[in-house]
Parts: sequence; C-alpha cells; structure tokens
Amino acid sequence: MAALMRLPDAVAELVHDGDTVALEGFTHLIPVAAGQEIIRQRRQNLTLVRMTPDIVYDQLIGAGCARALIFSWGGNPGVGSLHRFRDAVQHAWPAPLRIEEHSHAGMANRYVAGASGLPFAVLRGYVGTDLPTITDTVKPITCPFTGEKLTAVPALNPDVTIVHAQRADRSGNVQLWGLLGVQKEAVLAARRSLVTVEEIVDELTPVPGAIVLPSWAVTAVAEVPGGAHPSYAQGYSERDNEYYAAWDAIGKDRDAFTAWLDQHVFTGSNA
Repeated sequence: MAALMRLPDAVAELVHDGDTVALEGFTHLIPVAAGQEIIRQRRQNLTLVRMTPDIVYDQLIGAGCARALIFSWGGNPGVGSLHRFRDAVQHAWPAPLRIEEHSHAGMANRYVAGASGLPFAVLRGYVGTDLPTITDTVKPITCPFTGEKLTAVPALNPDVTIVHAQRADRSGNVQLWGLLGVQKEAVLAARRSLVTVEEIVDELTPVPGAIVLPSWAVTAVAEVPGGAHPSYAQGYSERDNEYYAAWDAIGKDRDAFTAWLDQHVFTGSNA
C-alpha cells in the first residue's frame, strides 16, 4: 500500500542526489510543488526526464539541480523560451547541462517499454530527422519478419517518477482525469513513485474517463492542494496564465531568477 506522507518527507525519502527523476504532466496536473520542494532540499546531479519540460524544469535547471535533461520539447507554453534552460546549455550556468532529445512518440514509447519490463521500444519514427545523428539512444533496427527498417529506443526506468492528480483514497489508490499525458506509464516504469494530490478522500467516486493508479503501483502519496499551480487541475483549479507570462522576465535575468528563488522557494512558500 502506498504510504501517505508529507511532501517534504516524501521528497527527502524518495529523491536522492544523482537520481533520474521524471515529473510528468501535459499542460494539466504538472507537479510544480514537488519540483520546487526538490529545489528547496537542494538536490544535485539529477537527470531530469520529461516529454515537455516547461517552467518547473526551468526552475530546477536554474537552481543547479540538474546535470542532464532527457526530453522531446521544451518551452514556456504560449510565451516562449526557457531562459534558465538556454543559459545552462549555452553558457553552463549555473552548471553544464547535457541534453538528450527525442520525439514525442519516442519518449512515450520509452516509458511504455519501461512499464512493460522490456529493454527497448520499436517504432516507425525519426526517419527524415537529424535526431539519429545527434542522439545516441536512437538506433536503426530491422524487423526480423518483414525486413522493414524501424527505429529502436531504450526503455526509460526513472529512479523516481512524480505526478500530480486530483485525489487519492486513504489506501493510496490515485484517481486522475482530464487532459492526461504519460503519467500512468511513467509511474509504472519507475522504481519509486510519488503522487501529489489535491485531496485525500475516504472513497474514490467514479468520474467519466478517469484512470486509477492502484496503491500497489505507487510508493507514496502527499496531499498538496494547489500542487499543480500554475498549471491547472481539472475540477479544482484554472491555469494561471499570468504566472507563465511573468516567468519570461524572471527567467531571462540571472539576478531576477536568484531573487525569485530566495523569495518564493527557499523561504518555503509555494508561489
């Protein structure tokens, strides 16, 4: 059964220096509070994994938590670049950042392979792109039955996956619905997992289109109302578009970013 824990305790127990860490969520249910708690606990040398790293990854990279990023797209959605990400790649500030770039389909299939206990995934993809020439984890493979040329990518098995969801029951069964990404696959592929939720309830009532991550598949659950802010949690909160717009100026300037960290993360507030 998943353990019910406070967020600081869960991060302290599950996220270690040098880990490969996935924080997944697609526009919706992004585990921002958990990402900021990782910063607050000053984790270092992380390999960060995410299909679409946005501002919480900009914050993690700018805070010096990351040594590598495995991803398929990165940006501040609807606004522009991730300036802390760019600064790390171009100027090694605050530390050098190694990047490993894939397609969306490649990343999704890597999680599926990891969740399935397979060493790699095979897909029709990457053909006509430069990615096979710059990403070592993209390899050609020949189908043994038809001779068709396909592409293989290795499984992703994060040390810990963190996602946000709407609710969990007191046994640690997690329920999430709305616009989803690869949360289920990323949790099932991980060695350890943490789910932050809007609320813990006595019973999970049915919701159309919802999925349930069973307690046996989750290591820990932490009740963190608003834990996806500034992204949204369907049925609980709206997307804070002003936050995303404001982040551009904060992230663009090293001093402004450092001041933001001091005021909004290291003081313990989840802004």
